[in-house]
Amino acid sequence: MYDWIIDSHSNTGSIITANRHLARLLRKEFADKKKLNKHNAWRTPIIFSWQDWLLFLKSRAFDQINLPIYINLPLLIIYLMIVVFMLGDSNPNIFLSFLFINFNIDLIHASSAIYTLDAIFLVALSGLFIGIMGSVPGHELSHRTKEKFDMFMANWLLSISWDCAFAIEHVYGHHKNVGLSIDPATAKRGENIYKFILKAIVQEQRDAWSIENDRMRRKNIGLISLKNRMITGYFRSVVVSILSFLIGGFSGMMIFLLCAFIAKALLEVINYTEHYGLIRVRGEKVAPRHSWNSNSIMSSIYLYNVTRHSSHHEKANLKYWELKAYDGAPMMPHGYLTMLYLAIFAPFYFHSIMAKKLIDWDENYASNQERALARESNMNSGISLLLNQT
Repeated sequence: MYDWIIDSHSNTGSIITANRHLARLLRKEFADKKKLNKHNAWRTPIIFSWQDWLLFLKSRAFDQINLPIYINLPLLIIYLMIVVFMLGDSNPNIFLSFLFINFNIDLIHASSAIYTLDAIFLVALSGLFIGIMGSVPGHELSHRTKEKFDMFMANWLLSISWDCAFAIEHVYGHHKNVGLSIDPATAKRGENIYKFILKAIVQEQRDAWSIENDRMRRKNIGLISLKNRMITGYFRSVVVSILSFLIGGFSGMMIFLLCAFIAKALLEVINYTEHYGLIRVRGEKVAPRHSWNSNSIMSSIYLYNVTRHSSHHEKANLKYWELKAYDGAPMMPHGYLTMLYLAIFAPFYFHSIMAKKLIDWDENYASNQERALARESNMNSGISLLLNQT
């Protein structure tokens, strides 16, 4: 049997056994023979039980699934620096030479062909790209708090939209307070989308500082410290901003900051739709009924399955491919992306179609205590359909 293991080992093959006990015996026999032949060190043979082999293949497959998330960071930074150069104070620099020499991309001629309308649409598109390629995968990775590399990537992806607070407030605040009036990411019934965006940004920063202050106090560390995740988060964003300044000058940096704000605003619009008008009684456990869901294919692809939001809130540590579509959970009338654009560009229509959904939620999902709070919320909503329910 030893010779058979040697053949497989020398050809860098793998041995699959019927059970873990047999795998351990083969590894032990291989080691005993090596010791008998007076070897001091050797390459460990690859011997799996069939169960462990399947787990190994599964982990390798998931590594490949994570790759599109990780690759977003370098691609997004390169793209943004191209935009910054084209729209900023275009001066020849190392970045320009790198693109021309390695990829034959001539940004000087490309930037000279851009007119005002082109620039407006390019800025809007870049803000959308930061949201889809930075904020959304950053949201996914920020819940993997025990995986250092994933948190490293999450923090840098979120730094591009100046949103270091998100990895703190969202994970340790929003998931605890969803559906409560104190949650900055839960929109009230009839709440103005544009006021919500500004209020949420400010309140999330404030809450993140409070959460981090409590953490630092428990560790007996001063608030002003490099161990403060808010300070290191701002530092990352400053690094990206300085890079945009070096490539596009002051105007290029301001364009980058505008794109970052657009991305952050889009993230808040997603927050606005995810829990719009839903209510939870303080002290009650977060349940599937406290999130709006969607099975739209395109929204699920672009937003890394955050559309299965009830599953996400039930077990926030689940990776995006592990999230389940819940039968009977509250459903959006359209996909997340459609509802996002309706909330921005047609808020009256958004409130109208969501009012019908909220009436159904009050009748079929809410607890008795939640119905009482819902009636009060309806009175303050300013939406005629909801006012008629009081």
